[in-house]
Amino acid sequence: MNKRIVIIIVCIGLILSTNIICGLASAADPDLADQYAPILYFEGNEKCYPVDISYALNNSYLYEVGNPSPISTTPSKELLANYTSENYYLDNQQGTVAVSDNGIEDNYQSEMAQLGYKVYAHVDTTSNTIQYWFFYAFNGGDLNRHEGDWEMVQVTLSGGQPTQVMYSQHYAGQSARWEQVDKQGDHVKVYVARGSHANYIKPYSGKIGLASDNVGDNGRILKPRSIEANGYTIEPLTSQPWLSFAGHWGWAGANDSQASEAAILGEAGPQGPMFRESGTMWQPLAWAAGLQQASDPFFIVEWLVYNFLLLFVIITVLSLLLLVFFIYRRHRKYGLGPRLVSLLYIDGGNMKSIGNILCIVAIIVAVLGMVYPWYIVSADVSVPSYKQTGTFNALSVDGLHGIQVQLPDRSGPVPLGTFTLPFSLLIGIGLVFIVLSTIGVSDSRKLGKKYLFRGARLFTPFILILILVLSIGSLLPQIAPASIKANTDVVSAMNKVSQAPFNGEYSMPVTGVSGGGTVTLTWGFGFGAYLLLIAGVIMLMAGIIEISAQAKFFEEKEPGPPLKKKITPPNPPPQQ
Repeated sequence: MNKRIVIIIVCIGLILSTNIICGLASAADPDLADQYAPILYFEGNEKCYPVDISYALNNSYLYEVGNPSPISTTPSKELLANYTSENYYLDNQQGTVAVSDNGIEDNYQSEMAQLGYKVYAHVDTTSNTIQYWFFYAFNGGDLNRHEGDWEMVQVTLSGGQPTQVMYSQHYAGQSARWEQVDKQGDHVKVYVARGSHANYIKPYSGKIGLASDNVGDNGRILKPRSIEANGYTIEPLTSQPWLSFAGHWGWAGANDSQASEAAILGEAGPQGPMFRESGTMWQPLAWAAGLQQASDPFFIVEWLVYNFLLLFVIITVLSLLLLVFFIYRRHRKYGLGPRLVSLLYIDGGNMKSIGNILCIVAIIVAVLGMVYPWYIVSADVSVPSYKQTGTFNALSVDGLHGIQVQLPDRSGPVPLGTFTLPFSLLIGIGLVFIVLSTIGVSDSRKLGKKYLFRGARLFTPFILILILVLSIGSLLPQIAPASIKANTDVVSAMNKVSQAPFNGEYSMPVTGVSGGGTVTLTWGFGFGAYLLLIAGVIMLMAGIIEISAQAKFFEEKEPGPPLKKKITPPNPPPQQ
């Protein structure tokens, strides 16, 4: 056969087989998307769920930044395709981003039964990845508030088998191996944070981090309709006419100044799937490369933090029961003395009395230390375009509220995130145990050792805060999202804090806002931290004095003689 004819036949065969394979792949896309469709677990107080973008179109006007007149009061999916610049935005007319305005959430709730649930799927054959996109009517998380919200989960296949799962979380996300995730068959379980709709691997995740998301599996569960009749429907993204709309799916600022402010304060509605994170999220492999890899030890840490209060109560109760047992045993064996609590042996100006008085003083000072702040970073905002400027605590640490972070918005400082640990409860229980552990102690040496141990523990909050502040400059490049790491002013400010942890001041300019401005940070340990240090020193002094006193508080009763075991003589041998 002529070689030219053979080459032509081979080329035609290759073209036909390629078209057939592509056709089969396209036909299989919906089945593939349905096979790995995630199961969404929501927290009990969630207000918004994945919905068809028609909800946004039916309730929004289409605007261009800088033009007060709407381009359209009835935008359609086809109309959006004409606006391929980020200078446009949809503004939901049912409410605003103000903290006190729940209009959009309330309106969505009233229509939720008729709206149903929708998930958009994008099968990327180049990377063998299936992306699941979720649109929410409103983002009401602590980290930011904005109209509209686009989040995503993607499953990557290798050799026809799932190998990786990626979850969007605020400015970045997390990647996990297929073996690490919870699933029902091939359906990955995704735990959605209340309000922010960040996606997590475990129901106890979300507490570690600036956002301090509320995650759980105690609310609504959404499954694909292939396994639940009233579940969500899946619609392919690539066939959507609005996919090329590059504007924002929520209010983004009526003019350039407001648009800059909205971007800084996290109030701007997000761009759509093709344009999220400057288009990176639409490229599965590029987006995956910048994600944090999940680790099994970190899951353990998250579980411990999530269940901290429960574990603390259990440990406290067990410790208390153990202490009561030792006190009871001491009572039965030696007696507890006339005053019961050895801390109360105060009878003159002798050393043992002075040691106990100092211990009481230390307890009072420690209680005051739990009330006052331990560490404060104050921000003096001077930006003329803000409606309200002034000084507020950008970060504060104390015994009652744990770690609190705030940012300014148009109406003043608002909470950004809180890592609540009951520091006051930890210290308070420790002080109670100081008193209880002195019950029945008969000599000052034993009592002094207890004071030394408790006094050293009072230094713990100060030392931990100092270590954290000293290391924050080096930790920031490792744990912060790319948008924060790229902000040289923020990085410089954190380095300044690390270099001078006890106190300092740093001013940085505010750019991108009409008229500009400055933010001046001042930081340092608070009065409460120094009170705890003083309480610890006084407690140590009390311990040293008690040990030096070598005094007896009372004479222990003699322990009774040990019970003698009755010995039964062996039976005599039978007589012959």
